[in-house]
Amino acid sequence: MTTSFVPAPGGSVHDAISARPADSCDTELAEGPWVFDLVPGYGPGASEGDTIPEPVVRPGQLPAAYQRMAEPELHERIRAAKEALGDRLVVLGHFYQRDEVVQHADFVGDSFQLANAALTRPDAETIVFCGVHFMAETADILAGPGQRVILPNLAAGCSMADMADEDSVEGAWEELEALYADPVTGMGPDADGKLPVLPVTYMNSSAALKAFCGRHGGIVCTSSNASTVLEWAFERAHRVLFFPDQHLGRNTAKAMGVPLEQMPMWNPRKALGGNTAEVVQDAKVLLWHGFCSVHKRFTVAQIEKARAEHPGVKVVVHPECPMPVVDAADAAGSTDFIRKFVAASEPGDVIAIGTEVNLVNRLAAEHPDRTIFCLDPVVCPCSTMYRIHPGYLAWVLDGLLEGEVRNEIVVDDEVATHAKVALERMLAALPKDA
Repeated sequence: MTTSFVPAPGGSVHDAISARPADSCDTELAEGPWVFDLVPGYGPGASEGDTIPEPVVRPGQLPAAYQRMAEPELHERIRAAKEALGDRLVVLGHFYQRDEVVQHADFVGDSFQLANAALTRPDAETIVFCGVHFMAETADILAGPGQRVILPNLAAGCSMADMADEDSVEGAWEELEALYADPVTGMGPDADGKLPVLPVTYMNSSAALKAFCGRHGGIVCTSSNASTVLEWAFERAHRVLFFPDQHLGRNTAKAMGVPLEQMPMWNPRKALGGNTAEVVQDAKVLLWHGFCSVHKRFTVAQIEKARAEHPGVKVVVHPECPMPVVDAADAAGSTDFIRKFVAASEPGDVIAIGTEVNLVNRLAAEHPDRTIFCLDPVVCPCSTMYRIHPGYLAWVLDGLLEGEVRNEIVVDDEVATHAKVALERMLAALPKDA
């Protein structure tokens, strides 16, 4: 009786996919990610069905020498470069990164934790962010003078982040202005000091959208502090335009007592997001039509199967999962919340987790006295996170040793100025369990 395929004890997700590619959501995940860097789309795996926007940066391939290099040599190069660079370098690794990369990170965490971690190393000349593009942009915005940020593989994007682009959000805002603007105060505060609407963007968004929030009195949130951020927003505005992840917005607001009928979906391809003026007027949270390709894979049926096969199982999921999944689980929270949930469990407990499989596998390895597995029976990592491979990390670090900065992420100064305002508000909005 097997609920989910789990790598061998001590083995990584990549090892498991390489050994048994048919058990993954796409057999091409066993390939080196450089094979897909010049191919339109997000690569094999969880995001393969998502439409990639244009124009898209098409970076050159990883040099052939690094593609052919055996992993032991790559790891030795990375360790040697880190030792030589010393305190001039800091490597950040997201929880969803493959184990082969995470082992070299100086800090491992979720987006909120890594945003803070980068601030603790003001003397580091270079921040290498093993994550995806929007995370590296955020690091560049928050970085100090003289610090530079590198993303090992420029093809590591995020399909969710791309579901809300600047033009679409600006267009939605113009429609909301036409509907909400007061004849006297316009979009300014009313007699109670509240704005008609305030923008909130999830961390999983471009620097341009973070800057949009900064210009319009808004804020950035992460899955760790989303409820704190919404409380902050409701103190200042009657409504919130929340983008790009509808599920995080819906699950967070619902837990705060906002009725579902006051959380209409905003489809940017339709006038008024596909709603009537009355619906938009009565709204408390306008939810953008976006989602995470990994977390939308989790279903209530998977939870029911886990409960049938493992009586007493504890189910914890990420709030990017659809609302029925969150409602059917025992608990929901950020990646850090999930880690703490597992740590607080007892030896012998059985825990089913609805989030990215690299984190689930790592938690299973850290707690061998518990039975921990991913709800999804198919091994399907975040395909864009998966594009960061030890070969790319070795290549960019070797470049630093040679005096060459490869794959630097630089955010335009004007965009960075406004985005930093929204990000600093986010950093001040501490998670409730902090």
